[in-house]
Amino acid sequence: MLNVNPLATVDEAPGFRRMFRAGRLTLGVFFPIEAFKGDEPTMQGQERLAQRAQALGYAALWVRDVPLRDPSFGDLGQIHDPWVYLGWIAAHTQTIALATGSIVLPLRHPLHVAKAAASVDQLSGGRLVLGVASGDRSVEFPAFGVDIERRAVLFREHFEVIRRVLEHEYPTLKSTAGVLTAQVDLVPKPLGRLPMLVTGHSGQPLPWIAGRADGWITYPRGVDHQAEAVARWRSEVHAARPGAFKPFVQSLYVDLVDDPRQPPTPIHLGFRAGWHFLLHFLDSLRVVGVNHVILNLKYGTRPASEVLEEIGTEVLPPLASLQGDKPAGGELEPSDADVDDALAPPR
Repeated sequence: MLNVNPLATVDEAPGFRRMFRAGRLTLGVFFPIEAFKGDEPTMQGQERLAQRAQALGYAALWVRDVPLRDPSFGDLGQIHDPWVYLGWIAAHTQTIALATGSIVLPLRHPLHVAKAAASVDQLSGGRLVLGVASGDRSVEFPAFGVDIERRAVLFREHFEVIRRVLEHEYPTLKSTAGVLTAQVDLVPKPLGRLPMLVTGHSGQPLPWIAGRADGWITYPRGVDHQAEAVARWRSEVHAARPGAFKPFVQSLYVDLVDDPRQPPTPIHLGFRAGWHFLLHFLDSLRVVGVNHVILNLKYGTRPASEVLEEIGTEVLPPLASLQGDKPAGGELEPSDADVDDALAPPR
């Protein structure tokens, strides 16, 4: 069947355009936009903070897929179902991209994921970027009757089903999730070609991800190690589709302190520092080819609203003005060694 999307490429999708451009780095923020102890946030004032992030120029708001509470994991995400919450946030915002980081495909029927994703994309005006993963909370799999040893196979199958039913009318396909025989169709379709990003490897070889996904979401590393990961990604993308731009995305936990010049000390998957260092670190990531950084404010010692505002006023403007490999204006004092050591394990 023919592709039915009026927009043929992901770079025409409003959410993708807001988040990604070659040679540029943008910032997003994970829900909950909140600093909290334990695994359960209050979820208070998130709509107002989402609107403020949009006004300050953040590129995206991110939600996670955490079906069940695992006390040993330490974080429930935004608590609410990701699709319900995305619909709620879409109604409170107008231009900021909405992204999932990430929907756990082996635990969900692919037709349900496809319908939910297309619905959010339609209702938000094409702002959805669909991050998907194979899942990393082993305690959840038995509850859904899913063999964790099959998660890589299920991820791959479900990814292909979602892609096909979103982009074709009355498709014919067969997978372990079910059979379609061109007699029924999934509606709605997204406004355009829905961007799909893979998180980590999700049990797949990198060439498969580079060929099938529209981008790659990875985890924090030191700048030198991230440069190597970016180089591998760009090489695989070029081999799969010469000349294509497929963004490289990473997460980052940040505890922004009052002193803007405080040097970094490591925290879980990130660092505690002043905004001067954060700006320098982000600029270093931009130089090595990272396109988007998702900030997580869970471990903050200051209210998340203050940190969101400070990054929006002190860090985002110089990032937006960056051109080429020249550093942004202002005082970028930390050494390159400090930048590379920022994500070293806490001592």
